[in-house]
Amino acid sequence: MLDSLAFVIFLVGVALVFDFINGFHDSANSIATVVSTRVLLPKYAVLWAAFFDFSAVFFIGVPVAKTIGTGIIHPDIINNLLIFSALGAAIIWNLITWYFGLPSSSSHALIGGLIGAGVVKGGTKVLVWTGITKATLFIIISPALGMILGLVLMILVLNLFRKASPAKMDHIFRKMQLLSAAAYGMGHGMNDAQKTMGIIAIVLYSRGLLGPVFHIPFWVVLLCYTVIALGTVSGGWRIIKTMGTRITKLRPIGGFCAETAAAISIIGASIAGIPVSTTHTITGAIVGVGSTFRLTAVRWGIAGTIIWAWILTIPVSAFISALLYFLLKPLLQ
Repeated sequence: MLDSLAFVIFLVGVALVFDFINGFHDSANSIATVVSTRVLLPKYAVLWAAFFDFSAVFFIGVPVAKTIGTGIIHPDIINNLLIFSALGAAIIWNLITWYFGLPSSSSHALIGGLIGAGVVKGGTKVLVWTGITKATLFIIISPALGMILGLVLMILVLNLFRKASPAKMDHIFRKMQLLSAAAYGMGHGMNDAQKTMGIIAIVLYSRGLLGPVFHIPFWVVLLCYTVIALGTVSGGWRIIKTMGTRITKLRPIGGFCAETAAAISIIGASIAGIPVSTTHTITGAIVGVGSTFRLTAVRWGIAGTIIWAWILTIPVSAFISALLYFLLKPLLQ
């Protein structure tokens, strides 16, 4: 059953469900700032974000997909049940955090899922520690970089426009925020859609459907960008309030700086082939922008709850994945 072509097709479908939920879950990250500053209504904001999610297909290759495909666990031990368990764990964790309105990382949920099922199948020797170390380090680096860039950009822009009236600044940055939201959407598509591409390519490669050399077929690239854009259009509304208003109050200038800072970080990581959390990065950028005025402008209690969700993502996803693999193996084999 597990080695049948029908199960391979089923797995590709499950991967696309993950891709859709990734876009659905992270839609809030893409549009929270532009909605909270009232630059766009939610229904237009999701269309704007989805368009630029998909547009990333024309601007970058697949370095992140290759990292997911070969840089977390050794591809030789991967089988269909392992992939199913990893995807199932990532989907379950995404839905749990969506329900509670917590902006967690789909990337790290998937990485945790691969680790958990991989260890149950082959022990710790199957883990690619260099790739795992890089991914886990960016749990700290990506929000810190987002926060620093958000803070620096905000200070720079405030100094450049120090003689402008608040009304004039709002007028200027309401337009500028359309560009920053577009850049962030493109960065989100570049990094997050590629994670699903890597999973689908693993499934196909393990069945010998890609030939002797691991690569990402263009039809997989196109399909994953399309599905994540559809997920973004659907919108994870529960998280928008947390991201856009509960961490700190944003004006258009703050929204522009936060989105620009996050876009720079994510696009840079994508080019380097590093699977980062777009959620962590934009949250860090929002905190950095909020702290420009005063530290009390950031609701640190909410930020602390979000950080706990980040810390728990990999271990909890790994546990769920390991449990799924352990329980399903005797049933399916």
